[in-house]
Amino acid sequence: MKPTTGTTSPAPATRVTLLTEGTYPHGHGGVSVWCDQLVTGMPDVDFDVIAVTGTGREPVLWKLPDHVSGVRSVPLWGPAPPGRPPRGRSRRRLADAYERFLTALLDPRAENGFAPALYAMARAAADGALSPFLRGDTAVSVLTSVWRRPGLVVREAGPTLHDALTATTLLEHALRPLATPPPRSGIAHAVSGGTAVLPGLAALARYGVPLLLTEHGVYLRERYLGHRTAPCRWPVKAVVLGFFRLLAEESYRRATLITPGNRYNRLWEERGGADPASIRTVHNGVDPEAFPPAGPEPGAPTLSWAGRVDPVKDLETLIRAFALVREQLPDARLRLFGGTPPGGAAYRERCEALAAELGHATAVTFEGRVDDIRDAYAAGNVVLLSSVSEGFPFTLIEAMSCARATVSTDVGGVREAVGDAGLVVPPRDPEAMAAAALELLGDPERRRTMGEAARLRVVERFTLRQTIDAFRSLYRELPGLAAR
Repeated sequence: MKPTTGTTSPAPATRVTLLTEGTYPHGHGGVSVWCDQLVTGMPDVDFDVIAVTGTGREPVLWKLPDHVSGVRSVPLWGPAPPGRPPRGRSRRRLADAYERFLTALLDPRAENGFAPALYAMARAAADGALSPFLRGDTAVSVLTSVWRRPGLVVREAGPTLHDALTATTLLEHALRPLATPPPRSGIAHAVSGGTAVLPGLAALARYGVPLLLTEHGVYLRERYLGHRTAPCRWPVKAVVLGFFRLLAEESYRRATLITPGNRYNRLWEERGGADPASIRTVHNGVDPEAFPPAGPEPGAPTLSWAGRVDPVKDLETLIRAFALVREQLPDARLRLFGGTPPGGAAYRERCEALAAELGHATAVTFEGRVDDIRDAYAAGNVVLLSSVSEGFPFTLIEAMSCARATVSTDVGGVREAVGDAGLVVPPRDPEAMAAAALELLGDPERRRTMGEAARLRVVERFTLRQTIDAFRSLYRELPGLAAR
């Protein structure tokens, strides 16, 4: 362990393995920023990263400090994990475990069988047998047998062989993280729910490694939202959403500590079975010196937005709200800053087509990633956030630190972040968002005082130093809690 700097307090854990999905160090966005802040803020802690990725070909996008010992990519959609299908008795045991697993996903009366079956499958994954088994005919046959049992709701939807093949394929990919060697010591710190937690649960079950779970957005809620428009049929959704629901509940029950970024997440976690005593709220923070007041506003009335171009950010509502703003302010502009993640091009094209359809193509500009995110906040008289799901959003507290007035949707920890220092409107309500934006665009003095109050709120409550100190203390505390 590297020597501590400027402190005589007991040292935190010698090694922390970050468990990520689609974020650090292979992606941009708020969670990746948070991971980078955590790692760079603790040079005396050795970090490893197990990163669940898409194909495994994603480049490392962040400069990793020397105390990040290694990054292991676990591609969900790349080449299958190495291994051979089980035979004989091992095959029968795995088939039995998989049947109990599927029964738990589809039959509320059998949910207690989920955890034992999951850990039996984890042992098979460690032996290289799970993925080959799930790619074989037996797994499909087990599913078709289970969901045609009398009394199951899903049976009424008439599951087909194609549904069985689709659901089995999705489960095989989602369970691939079980095949990666889990950490054997230190702390496993999952920075989201879902598939990223799987190596942490395996490490806890096999080696007693303490598991710390930090949810930024509510992973399960975002799966529900995403599957509303998924092209697969209901029997497939029943299997996949059943898996994510029971995985969330197992994660909440088993985690040594849970650190939501806001009270909204905490409610989901408590309802999912977490012991309230195991939950510690830790807000995201920013460095107010790195995000000073943005300075002069643009001359033309301008709304700005920053984030990744993704359906969960609901840019369609934002564009519709902007169209209503332009009915009152014809010279208004909407500037959108942020990258389009892999697979997101179709959504961006849909948003661009909507702006054109509404007659505002030239006034709505997608400007891509910006070298200095502060430029995105300075670009607007008002900064907007239109998401349908958030944790404790960095773009919001960064804009607040830059003393910009904000209009945000009432999701996740947004209201907790803003307090009285910004306007909050219902999600998916372009009329309410437009009214709030017009209210601020028409009142320069209110924008100024709101921006000043927003910055003061960040300085008093949401600094990066407070966040780093909180996690340093938790890393120090976790081994003792796990030993009880």
